[in-house]
Amino acid sequence: MSSDTALRSPERLSVLVVDDHDVVHWGIRLMLTQQPWVDRCLSAHSGEEALALVTRYRPHVALVDLFIGEESGAEICEQLRQAEPLTRVLLFSGAGEISPHAARAAGASGFAYKDWPARKIASAVRLVGLGKTVFDHQDRPVALGLSDRERDVLNLMASGATNPEIAEKLHLSKHTVKEHTSAVYRKLEVRNRTEAVQRAQRLGLLS
Repeated sequence: MSSDTALRSPERLSVLVVDDHDVVHWGIRLMLTQQPWVDRCLSAHSGEEALALVTRYRPHVALVDLFIGEESGAEICEQLRQAEPLTRVLLFSGAGEISPHAARAAGASGFAYKDWPARKIASAVRLVGLGKTVFDHQDRPVALGLSDRERDVLNLMASGATNPEIAEKLHLSKHTVKEHTSAVYRKLEVRNRTEAVQRAQRLGLLS
């Protein structure tokens, strides 16, 4: 173990905020820099920037948005953990969520929601930076508002089934399947079946 690794103090944490929205960046960084336990707050707007900062500064914890433009926060998490295993990652989002299983598989130590009170977000960052895990998915609505039937359609889409095949398996009319498919696209904010399946995989929505 190198000497600088031994000097990493759990009392004063360095934090990296990875988000592509300036307002969120400003608010989160302002909140964190006011915490007595935060030593430094770094900022990145992309996975590439985040990777460079983690490699250079080795922060204790990285707060990574689940969606960074076209990038997946979960994939960025994997890259950061591979580059610096001592940097722990807390994923967070305001427009979606990821299952604890999928988050852990990506190497994350927790997940937070942007609509949490500032104090709760700060606490989650500190806990993850100190080696704890934070997965609080209680009292949340069904992911992105998908109904059970829409989840069924989504899972069959992921299996490669066509709309007629989905209609047959679920005993629905083709028109009803088309309505459910359109609702899935709208709620996942995607344009087609491929994007829907990819986003569902990232969010851990598939059975």
